[in-house]
Amino acid sequence: MAAVAPVAPTSSVLVWARVESGYEPERVAKRLGVAPERLAQWEAGELVPTMRQIESLAKFYHRPLGIFFRPKPPVVAPLAAEYRRLPGVTPGHESPEMRLAVRKMSNRRQMMVELLEELGEAVPEFGLVAHLDEKPETIAERLRTALNLPVETQLNWPSEWEAWASWRAAVEELGVLVFQFPKVSLEEARGVSLLRWPLPVAGVNSKEMSPEARSFTLMHEVVHLMLAAGHEEAPAAKESRRGPEWQAVERFAEETASHVLVPERALALVVATMNLSARDWDLASIRKLARKFRITPLAMATRLRASGYFDWAFYRHWKQEWDAHVARLKPRSGGFSTPVGTTLGRAGQPFTRIVLEAMSSNRITSDQAARHLELKYEHFGKLKDALRARPGTGGADE
Repeated sequence: MAAVAPVAPTSSVLVWARVESGYEPERVAKRLGVAPERLAQWEAGELVPTMRQIESLAKFYHRPLGIFFRPKPPVVAPLAAEYRRLPGVTPGHESPEMRLAVRKMSNRRQMMVELLEELGEAVPEFGLVAHLDEKPETIAERLRTALNLPVETQLNWPSEWEAWASWRAAVEELGVLVFQFPKVSLEEARGVSLLRWPLPVAGVNSKEMSPEARSFTLMHEVVHLMLAAGHEEAPAAKESRRGPEWQAVERFAEETASHVLVPERALALVVATMNLSARDWDLASIRKLARKFRITPLAMATRLRASGYFDWAFYRHWKQEWDAHVARLKPRSGGFSTPVGTTLGRAGQPFTRIVLEAMSSNRITSDQAARHLELKYEHFGKLKDALRARPGTGGADE
């Protein structure tokens, strides 16, 4: 016999939860195994779902069960009031996966601020500013100096994953929370910034399996945070620039990020050391040069074009060859990731540490810590060991 909900959920809250999560009725009905007409009757208050069905809705929408029994929907700010303008994403029409990713990152940031204040610790301040009338290399030099990662160190990193871990740890030291988000298509977003202070967020899409690409995306998002700090950018809900005008901002951020990862003097020195000339800019030579700096070949080609090693015509020709090469490759496997690796990859070490510290200080319960970290308590011992063993982050499938 089917269980019956003891109290009927509020129909307007059912509608709000679905719309706010970005789902069309057909997708929700299919997930719950009911007809779309039945879902419409629930949302109209004509029929009452069972408690099990309400629990399924709460799980699917990632909402607390109790919210469905409130007398009216909660008032929340639009997500686009937090994240930066994204090419191809219309504010208010984000995919359900994107909306969930932004909500989770925003909730983690807010929790981090509250826990730091609860524990009496200072909230880090991100103090870097950039303006669009500056040269990209000038901004890049300022950011590179703040990151405190010498080129010599970069050229000696043993792997691309070591490079990604080092860039991430250096950015986190600047007062930026670095999160990774899953399940969002790369076409929708490779990265996203939450323009909130203190502790702004740089989010990187973990579907990007190349650590070199993640490093570039991270720097790209940090440049956007610097521009926002300089009042050159506004959250997507308030950003008025569209089309070519916004694309110019994107290209500016891309070029600046490339200068951060590959400083001009270092590039010239390595090119000279490798005895490369204008005749040598083929796939193999650019891939070899990219490996030196632990960035993608495409990022290196973009960097070489920006510094005048070849022109736009050659770049477009080279990119066609590169795209054809990539199309022939088999998809790279991200490998196996442990629950602890997934938590550290997505939540980051600063957030993970403060949650564990709050739990140890009895500020939050173990159940709350497990929920915040999305990790079962049985794995906390290994999580603490991982934090003690390595100051950076790694793992291919985070």
